[in-house]
Amino acid sequence: MSGALRAAWRLGASRGRAGRALSRAAEPGDGGGGRSGGSGSGSREAVERLVREHPVVVFMKGSPAQPLCGFSNAVVQILRLHGVEDYRAHDVLQDPDLRQGIKNYSNWPTIPQVYLNGEFVGGCDILLQMHQNGDLVEELKKLGIRSALLDAEKDQDKK
Repeated sequence: MSGALRAAWRLGASRGRAGRALSRAAEPGDGGGGRSGGSGSGSREAVERLVREHPVVVFMKGSPAQPLCGFSNAVVQILRLHGVEDYRAHDVLQDPDLRQGIKNYSNWPTIPQVYLNGEFVGGCDILLQMHQNGDLVEELKKLGIRSALLDAEKDQDKK
């Protein structure tokens, strides 16, 4: 499993180098989508709404379909390993105000950031540690999400 995550990280890192230029090129033409005046997408209230909009929320670079950094890719791969497909992902590269706002909100300097049931869990390193020690399975269970790894273990036991 650890080798697979390392491979996923390397894949995401190489995608990130290629994808950054595309992301920057696309940004001016996005019509300001996702950005808002007034209260601002990076305001504490706006970030709070995003954090609480779904039981599993990830602030990342890129999207789950195309992560633009290795750490964001690793978070996506960990969630996939557990069968978590229904979650909200926010691309902070599309909105500098949100990128800074989420860092201020959590008092955590790096992206990605993972929230479970509105609570800040941590970044890639913390999620990886929770995956490795089994804590992620327990936290997902509290949200009513059954980890796919439990089913994989059952299948192994049958063999």
